[in-house]
Formats: sequence, C-alpha cells, structure tokens
Amino acid sequence: MSTAVVSIEHVDFDYNGLRVLEDVSLTVEQGEFLGIVGPNAGGKTTLLRLLLGELKPDRGKVRVLGRKPAEARQHVGYVPQYPLFQRDFPITVEQVVLMGRLTPRSLGFRYTREDHRVAERVMEQVEIADIARRSIGRLSGGQTQRVLLARALVGEPSLLVLDEPTANIDQRRETDIFDLLRQLNERITIIVVSHDIGFISAYVNRVACLNRTLLCHSTAELDADTITRMYGGHVHHVEHVHD
Repeated sequence: MSTAVVSIEHVDFDYNGLRVLEDVSLTVEQGEFLGIVGPNAGGKTTLLRLLLGELKPDRGKVRVLGRKPAEARQHVGYVPQYPLFQRDFPITVEQVVLMGRLTPRSLGFRYTREDHRVAERVMEQVEIADIARRSIGRLSGGQTQRVLLARALVGEPSLLVLDEPTANIDQRRETDIFDLLRQLNERITIIVVSHDIGFISAYVNRVACLNRTLLCHSTAELDADTITRMYGGHVHHVEHVHD
C-alpha cells in the first residue's frame, strides 16, 4: 500500500497561454520534510495552489492523501506568507487560532470544549499561550507567523504546507520556527517553500528545485553548480557545506 501523501504526475499549467509548470512530477511520502525552492516566477505558488485545490492542472494528475486536492483540503494545514486578514481587525490571537477548527459546514457553528482544548494545546506547543488574549494588531512578525502556524495545526492536519513562513522575520526567529517544524515533522508530513536554500537544507530531507520544470535532490546532492543551474547564480545563502 502506498504511503504517498502527495502524488503529482506529469502536470502542466498555463496562465493565459504562458506555460508556468511543465511536466512536473513529484511524490512526497508520509513523514517527509520537503523543501521547495526556485527563482521568483518559477511556479512555486502555482504548485501550492494546485496542492490546495485552488487550481486544476491543464494536464496531468494531482492527488493529496489519495484524493483530489479539494476533497483533501480539510486534512491539510496551510501557512501563508502573509496574514489573510487585516492587522487592525479587532480579533485576538485565540480567536484567529480557533478559526482553524472551522470547516465548510460550519455555518452557524459554535466552538466546542474540544475546540478550545485543542487550541490551548497548540498555542502552548508553538509558545503563544501567554499572548492568547492579545489583539493581532499588537504582534511582532515572529509572533504573527506562530499564530498562523497554530491556526494551521489546530485542525490536526496530516499534511502541513508553508509558503515562505520566515520571509519577514529575523534569522534568530527563523531558526526558532524551523526548530519547531523539525519537532512537528515527527508526526506530520511537511512541505515548505523557501527562498533560502542554504538554511532549509539543514532541516529538510529533500529539496525540490522548481523553475517551470522540477528536479529533486537529497540535501547531500546540493552544491554550487546545482544551485547556479537553477538560479543563474543569484540566490541568498547559496553556499552549503556537507561533510
């Protein structure tokens, strides 16, 4: 029986006649921590939107947890690069986290004791329990990213997908977030999009290099020549030394 959490087979995708993804194939096994890197406009966001069921491929097949992506969405936790809400909206950290318990059938829904229990546990896990009552407009960049992560985790997903989760925070906070992701990876399959190939290669099992087409490498295979072929030599933290 296959343990694949994500299966992408020979996928093409065009925007207004412009080929964005070409013959992309990728399998992500249960328990993997996969990094996706590539230049701007290389197709990373498009690939995530296909995984989340927001787009459909022009050719090929995408399956998440053995289902069509839209059917699996409830079992996928998503952390966007930027908050999808206004920072001045009058809502607390706890209320944002609880939103992750909502489902498409939640019209007129009231949170249960179990919802609150899970939210409290997750906020403790990501170290934001002490700011649960704080307005989201008073958070730092690092705190906001932890709130978004908690919102994704509170639905108890089988797959966690993160889009540049540390793009707007300093290096110390970046390390804290990825240390936490490494712990979460003990029980959740993780896919993370990042611009920093050198940094994430210390955490992920494999790196998928996407620039319209896709090539996968183990972290041990990454070297300056591989990175230059993908980015043309213009990339943050390209040097990564292996024993």
